[in-house]
Amino acid sequence: MQAMGQRILTLLAKELLTLLKDPKSRFVVLATPVIQLAVFGYAASFDLNEVPFAVLNEDRGEASRELVAQFEGSAQFERVRTLHHTDQIAPLIDAGEVLLVLRLPPDFSRDLARGEPASAQVILDGRNSNTALIAFNYARRIVAAYNDRRLVEAGRAGGPPAELVTRAWFNPNLESQWFFVPGIVGLLVTVTTILVTALSVAREREEGTFDQLLVTPLRPVEILIGKALPGFLVGLLAASVIAAIAVAWFQVPLRGSLAVFYLGTVLYLLSAVGVGLMISALAVTQQQGLLGAFLFLVPAVILSGFATPIANMPGWVQAITYLNPLRYFMVVLRGIFLEGRGLDLAPLQFLPMVAIGLVSLTVAGWLFRRRLY
Repeated sequence: MQAMGQRILTLLAKELLTLLKDPKSRFVVLATPVIQLAVFGYAASFDLNEVPFAVLNEDRGEASRELVAQFEGSAQFERVRTLHHTDQIAPLIDAGEVLLVLRLPPDFSRDLARGEPASAQVILDGRNSNTALIAFNYARRIVAAYNDRRLVEAGRAGGPPAELVTRAWFNPNLESQWFFVPGIVGLLVTVTTILVTALSVAREREEGTFDQLLVTPLRPVEILIGKALPGFLVGLLAASVIAAIAVAWFQVPLRGSLAVFYLGTVLYLLSAVGVGLMISALAVTQQQGLLGAFLFLVPAVILSGFATPIANMPGWVQAITYLNPLRYFMVVLRGIFLEGRGLDLAPLQFLPMVAIGLVSLTVAGWLFRRRLY
């Protein structure tokens, strides 16, 4: 047993040296996760700031100027154009120069002075429906605050009989980075681990050193473990570094237990390493290993709930997601970071990851032995 452990440690040292002595491999392992975290952390956002908008004010009264001022004073909007007739609206939106046009009719101030309803038209660029909906919600909040202020000034305190008060749990300010960054931890750990393990055997086959490894005293199971450990350790290191950056740089709270975070990461890495070894056992060249890795990564990320809620997917697609280990890891990460959850995640999230990990490692071992003999 001691000799077996010594042989595995020797192979592990050899694998790590092979991985780290190559400048390209070092860049993929060390620099790529940090670069991707920065890109996703800033680019993957549902928040809108300084939305370009134009104003067509046909009223010119005090009430309309006050509403326009509310839009201009908002942090979410930036006035870029002033229009003088309706024919200017369509070309402006078609060219993508503005996302929203605020149009106030000629009788806007007069209707308000009479105590009658006054209509204000908001014209949106609907090509990106999600962005348009967010901009519309910003505009609706501004108009609602404007109405409340006018009611108080007119002495009709109280406004509508029911007051709507919004409170967001787990993310009080509704910052999209708090949603995306924990998911990025799982995304980058997956990419790093799968690539390292998927290319390990294929690289040696391509370089002709795998046959030399077979004539050593190492048994197949020892070679398999030696090939799995580097990806496992690299994935664990990537998770630690990315989680630290998420907390220290992006100010995402880590409300749950750090021990549970590492437990979930270890269980997930069993699945990721197993999938990577399956790809590595089937690939003859590094190109095949790389293609196999991305063949798994793209659907795994899409079906994980990273950006698109699984509940919004068709029923048959939701059924497929149960085979995706990244689905469970996403729930674990967001639960630990934002909700402060702990071992209560075990029945529905940890156990499926363990099952998928055992199956993937078993299949990888069978494929590995089959390719050896």
